[in-house]
Amino acid sequence: MGTKILIAPSKYVQGAGEMNNLGSYAAKYGKSALILISKGGKKRFGDQIEASFKDVDCAIDFEYFNGECSWKEINRLTDIFKEKGCDLAIGIGGGKIFDTAKAVAYQAGKPVFIVPTIASTDAPCSALSVIYTDDGVFEEYLLLPANPNMVLMDTDIIVKSPARLTVSGIGDALATYFEARACLQSDATSCAGGKATEASMAIAKLCFDTLMAEGVKAKIALEAGACTPAVEKIIEANTLLSGIGFESAGLAGAHAIHNGLTVLEECHHMYHGEKVAFGTLVQLVLEDMPEDELAEIIEFCIEVGLPVTMKELGVAELTDEKCMAVAELACADNDTLHNMPFEVTPASVAAAIKAADALGHYFLCDEE
Repeated sequence: MGTKILIAPSKYVQGAGEMNNLGSYAAKYGKSALILISKGGKKRFGDQIEASFKDVDCAIDFEYFNGECSWKEINRLTDIFKEKGCDLAIGIGGGKIFDTAKAVAYQAGKPVFIVPTIASTDAPCSALSVIYTDDGVFEEYLLLPANPNMVLMDTDIIVKSPARLTVSGIGDALATYFEARACLQSDATSCAGGKATEASMAIAKLCFDTLMAEGVKAKIALEAGACTPAVEKIIEANTLLSGIGFESAGLAGAHAIHNGLTVLEECHHMYHGEKVAFGTLVQLVLEDMPEDELAEIIEFCIEVGLPVTMKELGVAELTDEKCMAVAELACADNDTLHNMPFEVTPASVAAAIKAADALGHYFLCDEE
């Protein structure tokens, strides 16, 4: 029996108007914060952020993110962080900003706050940065020694973001339980560096159950611009439940397929969670999931607006060569497809991609 490990952020805060409290939270951790943000994010939230720091003993410097979580960008920002004498990194925005802020804080040996303005991935809570090349192709996972010191979710802000972003988060979270289950069956080591605890498996299952019970209701409410209990539950499932579940129980097929899809330029415009959702279907085909259960998952994806075919991901023509290119990158030695409880090969993965795509088309035809 291997050692079991569960890791999580030190503090998770979710509620309406919480961005207004960022400064008072930050002042407990540092005297000078570097805020990593996009130009659009600064335009939308800059005044609110500055106001929150007005009466606290913590200075702030804004720095614009260049758009890619690459080593070049991480090193550029680490140099700025040190030059300015900062002692707290704050990432405000989306997944690549969080991963960059986490890596900068790690290199500087300082605490980090993550403040999502969208609920589109499970990246906020994790002790992990996904590193890409400057051109946006997956390079490696950087495993960090600690999770963020705080994750702060302002539900007022998230509800104002496009509904598609939160639906993408549902796609990312959809993989959590199935990947956790595969890792449990194969006795794989999780991102936390140990075996899954009962708690992390229960959280992964709760994540899946919440998506299935609340996902469609939340999508409809978000499209109406309303923050309902269903929306609150989905924000938590996308961020906290999926975050702890994937990290402490493990990744397997779905995320490896996502990483494989980065080799196809046609998919680059799609969101992380949208590609993970399709990766989940590929994993379930590899597992030969019973037809009625598989149908439930595909129909759920269609209902909330997640892609179930490669065409929906931007691939106009799915060729054997494209399937194999995705499969070969997904099967890379350093990726998580090898956490599946059976042997996988590029050939079996390519076949599963073709089959998942065909199933998606089959169910879409049924819907019409």
